[in-house]
Amino acid sequence: MNSTMAASSHRIMLGPLVAAIDQGTSSTRFLVFNSKTAELLSHHQVEIKQSFPKEGWVEEDPKEILQSVYECMERTCEKLTQLNIDISNIKAIGVTNQRETTLVWDKETGEPLYNAIVWLDLRTQSTVERLINKTPGRNKNHLKHKTGLPISTYFSAVKLRWMMDNVDEVRKAVVSHRAMFGTVDSWLIWCLTGGKSGGVHCTDVTNASRTMLFNIHTLDWDPELCEYFGIPMEILPRVRSSSEIYGLMKSGALSGIPISGCLGDQSAALVGQMCFQDGQAKNTYGTGCFLLRNTGAKPVMSEHGLLTTVAYKLGRDQPACYALEGSVAIAGAVVRWLQDNLGIIGSSEELEKLAASVGTSYGCYFVPAFSGLYAPYWEPSARGIICGLTQFTNKSHVAFAALEAVCFQTREILDAMNQDSGIPLTQLQVDGGMTSNKLLMQLQADILCIPVVKPSMPETTALGAAMAAGAAEGVSVWSLNPEDLSEVTSEKFEPQINTEESEFRYARWKKAVQKSMNWETTEPAGNGNGESSIFSSVPLGFFIIGSLFMLVGAKYLAGNN
Repeated sequence: MNSTMAASSHRIMLGPLVAAIDQGTSSTRFLVFNSKTAELLSHHQVEIKQSFPKEGWVEEDPKEILQSVYECMERTCEKLTQLNIDISNIKAIGVTNQRETTLVWDKETGEPLYNAIVWLDLRTQSTVERLINKTPGRNKNHLKHKTGLPISTYFSAVKLRWMMDNVDEVRKAVVSHRAMFGTVDSWLIWCLTGGKSGGVHCTDVTNASRTMLFNIHTLDWDPELCEYFGIPMEILPRVRSSSEIYGLMKSGALSGIPISGCLGDQSAALVGQMCFQDGQAKNTYGTGCFLLRNTGAKPVMSEHGLLTTVAYKLGRDQPACYALEGSVAIAGAVVRWLQDNLGIIGSSEELEKLAASVGTSYGCYFVPAFSGLYAPYWEPSARGIICGLTQFTNKSHVAFAALEAVCFQTREILDAMNQDSGIPLTQLQVDGGMTSNKLLMQLQADILCIPVVKPSMPETTALGAAMAAGAAEGVSVWSLNPEDLSEVTSEKFEPQINTEESEFRYARWKKAVQKSMNWETTEPAGNGNGESSIFSSVPLGFFIIGSLFMLVGAKYLAGNN
């Protein structure tokens, strides 16, 4: 009886709640926060299946993504009810998502016209090379003055162009004005607000700034960029701020609740880490690794291989804030690779134990350039290598080298950021799934030679989306005034090795990175179905032709004897 009364009184004291959909590369989550304390009350998570139809291709099923969102919502609502928390207290929903991942669907049937092409996907490498070859001086930064981005396989425009060139259903739908393009946020908001029956087709400035079709100065789609990639502007979603009511949920237990926050996952983490001041930065360890530094109301162009991106725009009438970003393609993905592809670990927890059992890589270096190298190199020709192996090297050393690789890649983008800003970071705020690995966090502090600070509540990406949703005009249950923001408890990891050792290991890593470059040559000579011809390898071609001549010659001589 007493516990029921306590639960009831606790329920009354909770006040307004705000939910967040966090749709990432490897999983979907739905989380519910107390808007007054930022406390996480309940959540549910569902893994997302990735498919790899060809080497370098990465796809996900848009319907599975949507279904995972519905499942997470239902299960979280059930858990809240079991906790005696009234779900009618949920006043708003925010959306945060894997960025750049590209979808096209039919607005009349509501059906996806192809799988979602994931940000990591490399199928557009030849398209990118053709585009760069067309630019004056073969300059990959040809569009950077408008987009803040290099021409790369990473961003949405080239993925969309590939779909229009290679998928009949997409091409036909574009011609018949039935196609809608969007990143994951657009697909989810359109479906959740009614889909083919009046769904809202929109995106926010942070997601739009990752397409290569968006002008980061005018904060709108750019006709010249769209013409450059041959993309009709009518298929693009309307660009909105990161914090406003886009539409209402149309079905399920949360029907009628406004969707009022939308941020790409890295922007959401910046907001969730309360990095609202110029110069504040955070690093998120997810599938990839993303370091963002708030640069205030003016976009800063990098001289050292970083991206310029929109950090957030928290309201229709609020100014946009910008960030410098260092993007690393493979961080948590290396754990999945060691588990699924090599089978040397059974879980991510096992990786930490395996690496800790040796405490060193014993001179082994692992450059996980599975999707080429992103910042600061932007080198799509690179491929993964493990080097420095001896007969002594075992799987524990490889596990340790994999963790070090994440830290070395972060060091590279942090160095670039310090050079661009001229003001070195004195500590690094971190978040994301991999931060639960204490060995990784200590290694990171050792390799950066500065403290690493991890918040006790690791779900900062979802928190950022919830904050944007709760602060939206017409909702206004979450104050973003600095004096109203909750104090965040955190754990600090101090560097424990001397600088000389750290610099020595970093120099060896840089050497390994150079070895990984220029592995894949330019466009393969095609045989009609995307496969490279055996004769595109000149030495092999000579060998085969030479062998044929020898065979003919031998037969001729044999015939004359």
